[in-house]
Amino acid sequence: MTSVNAPGLAPWRDRARAIDERVETLLAELTLEEKVAQLGSVWVQSDEPGKSAPLQDQFAAVGGLEERLRNGLGQLTRVFGTAPVSPAEGAARLRSLQEEVIAANRLGIPAIAHEECLTGFATYGATAYPTPLAWAATFDPALIERMASAIGADLRAVGVHQGLAPVLDVVRDYRWGRVEETLGEDPYLVGQLGAAYVRGLEGTGIIATLKHFAGYGASRAGRNHAPVSIGPRELADVIVPPFETALHEGGARSVMNSYTDLDGVPVGASADLLRRLLRQELGFGGTVVSDYWAIPFLASMHGVAEDDAQAGALAMRAGIDVDLPETGGYGSRLVAQVRAGRVDETLVEESVRRVLRQKIELGLLDGGPLVPDGADETDLDSPRNRELATTVAERSIVLLSNTGVLPVEAGTSAAIAVIGPCADDPRTLLGCYAFPNHVLDRYPEHGMGLPIASIRERLAAEFPHAELRYARGAEVSGGDASGIAAASAASDIAAASAASGIAAAAEIAAGADLALVFVGDRAGLFGGGTSGEGCDAADLRLPGLQPDLVEAVLATGTPTVLVVVSGRPYALGAYKDRVAAAVQAFFPGVEGGAAVAGVLSGRVNPSGRLPVQIPNSPAINPSTYLQAPLGRRADGITVLDPTPAFAFGHGLSYAAVEYTEITTDRAEYPTDGTVEATVTVRNTGDRPAEEVVQLYASDPVAQVARPALQLVGFARVRLEPGRSREVTFEVPCDAFSYTGIDLRRIVEPGAITLAAGPSADEPPLRAVVRLTGETLTLGSVRRLTTRVRHT
Repeated sequence: MTSVNAPGLAPWRDRARAIDERVETLLAELTLEEKVAQLGSVWVQSDEPGKSAPLQDQFAAVGGLEERLRNGLGQLTRVFGTAPVSPAEGAARLRSLQEEVIAANRLGIPAIAHEECLTGFATYGATAYPTPLAWAATFDPALIERMASAIGADLRAVGVHQGLAPVLDVVRDYRWGRVEETLGEDPYLVGQLGAAYVRGLEGTGIIATLKHFAGYGASRAGRNHAPVSIGPRELADVIVPPFETALHEGGARSVMNSYTDLDGVPVGASADLLRRLLRQELGFGGTVVSDYWAIPFLASMHGVAEDDAQAGALAMRAGIDVDLPETGGYGSRLVAQVRAGRVDETLVEESVRRVLRQKIELGLLDGGPLVPDGADETDLDSPRNRELATTVAERSIVLLSNTGVLPVEAGTSAAIAVIGPCADDPRTLLGCYAFPNHVLDRYPEHGMGLPIASIRERLAAEFPHAELRYARGAEVSGGDASGIAAASAASDIAAASAASGIAAAAEIAAGADLALVFVGDRAGLFGGGTSGEGCDAADLRLPGLQPDLVEAVLATGTPTVLVVVSGRPYALGAYKDRVAAAVQAFFPGVEGGAAVAGVLSGRVNPSGRLPVQIPNSPAINPSTYLQAPLGRRADGITVLDPTPAFAFGHGLSYAAVEYTEITTDRAEYPTDGTVEATVTVRNTGDRPAEEVVQLYASDPVAQVARPALQLVGFARVRLEPGRSREVTFEVPCDAFSYTGIDLRRIVEPGAITLAAGPSADEPPLRAVVRLTGETLTLGSVRRLTTRVRHT
């Protein structure tokens, strides 16, 4: 084998040279056609009719593979994630495609391979972790970093280089179908958890891709791809900060544009967003990749270009580097635009530099194997993965209310009714981007692709002596389930054989000591589910006839535990004071059934906290706790009350935790200083607890209307029975900054109220500090994270 430093070795392949030198020498060798080819992509379609991914048929590439690879290639799209293939099959296919890419282009430059990884590696047989909304409910950045590291290691082991995650859209409307993919409604929480995921992924060498920049989750009426109408202040203070944090403190090397238009300008055609804001203000130096078909959408959906060629020119001028998932607006069309003088070639070269830098950083030009030799034997559902999936699921489940009926003794011999469409369907545990829901719906013959026990199966193991009686009752969406799906005795079946599913379920509940009702969502794509991409909701009632099912069970008078397994928060105000207990599980993944069962038995002491509010009414949808006083309850002004059923940050435990004191080390701080606030909490119960201590801040007098309170710090701490702990938050005064009247980010002198407690609902501890000095105008770099220590 030739030495990497041997005479005659191409300089761009010489690892002894600086990366910049390698990039420039390679760029100088490329023709215009070869440069543009580095900005394109190929998605190999399934050969089976009806098996293509959504929209893949409509935007099928023209020409055979050899023709599409002739001048090189930037990226290979989802070799593992398009159809059900084993690790060995996927690795073999990726090797073959990389060989074709290398052979087809003059300089033998390989492609970057990317995959989806929002709930784990989205491929056949890989662990499907809890959905991101569940990650957020853990309030545990260290755990999410560990999970992302495991996901990255699996991707890297089979030759993948880039992962399309995390989603950093801040939730602004719970009706949006992609709420499940987000990290909730608070920009600080989203940024902290997003940065942790990025650190885990990037730490394994995988390029993390932040999406969707920017504003996608703020679409009108919660509709997918709908326009966004927000002002520059909301963009700066709510939408952009999570991206800022994930870039500066996570180290993400890629960003994906949003499909939406922002005040009439599509993001994919906005140099103001992609060049000025992202690159100049936030200092981003990595690659901007298009969301799938976002470039041709500039013509077909937005109407700002007359054809794909003009769309490509717009996207390049705006700042999109790579055209995914297929070369549509770039390729030969972009070459023609450059030759016609409509696009400056220096813009193309800037993008190519970024792509080549990443290929060199990934080792693609070093001459080693592009797919690791052991890829065929990779275990994508390893014991390590399952252990992490279990921990994330257990820490994400939120106990909303409890009259004392929970926990249920594991040794109970009671008659327990197990009711609802989410009780015995493992798919209801998984998010939209989990492979069984994302792809295998098109391949029903492959089943789930990996073992996933339903909640009902896990309940049977958790309560081996109980008499469990099951009825589906109703479907997740659509009609009522026909009769009893299963029951514990022939007499039960006979009695309900002619009854409707809901009536049968009510009959079982009436004869039980306790009713466990499992309702919620089944995720899917573009109308294939009640949650997920393109599955937006008209209002926040439980889908289908599930409200009727809940009402029928409550009418029996049997103590009822309502368990919501969903991708978005649903309005529970109608049930809040009528159920014996309520539990929220946001798509808890492959081990979610065991986690839910463990919470119900008390084997798991619940410690999840709400990253979104639970609405009281299905129609009054504030969708965020970040309301200025004018947006909060206003008796005498309006009859509509936006107060949620359960507040942001809320979550109960089987141990009682008391917030006893908040102190600050000083009364005054300079506007460029750091506030040190110490919160004391005590476990007054008789079992250990994991408490999420939350610190909020408010600015009672400001240039513009500010939220009544906003999260500025949090800490998950373990509390032994009878013990107290002090949690100290080092809050940079930059955390009190906002976009002022003149659209500059400022920290003003004046009073700041700090509030600590278990949720955003009237935190019990308060302290007032005063910021002193001149109004501080912040530049492009600010302190983004509150440091925490506890004793």
